[in-house]
Amino acid sequence: MPDGAVVTMAVFTAASGAAALLAGLSGLRGIRRLRRVGVNVWALVKRAGPAAGEDSVRPLLQYQTEDGRVIEVGSPAPPSKRHPLAEGSLVLVRYDPYDPRELQLHGRERATLEYTMVGAGTVFILLGAGLLLG
Repeated sequence: MPDGAVVTMAVFTAASGAAALLAGLSGLRGIRRLRRVGVNVWALVKRAGPAAGEDSVRPLLQYQTEDGRVIEVGSPAPPSKRHPLAEGSLVLVRYDPYDPRELQLHGRERATLEYTMVGAGTVFILLGAGLLLG
């Protein structure tokens, strides 16, 4: 039987793994749901504020929903060299018709990050179980 310190470390390792696993699964579920029910629309990239010259600031995306409402939300993904999100350009987004403020940039859903979270969570859960059993 492992001593108290090992049990405590195993519980914390498994609990952090479970949190990472659930976060990854939740993100993947959101990506799949928006792919299934989302509405594609072109969004205008706008400046985020007075410090918009900084690379760390995410620009605003403005688009019109099917029912005619104009929505303006911060970009879910930061600009990059490959996808600069230049002010005044148009980008394809997919939004949730039930909650139009929830959206994804086309081609930048970050599923790899979510799969990484699922994998890391699984490894930590197994590591915690190994500490308890070994």
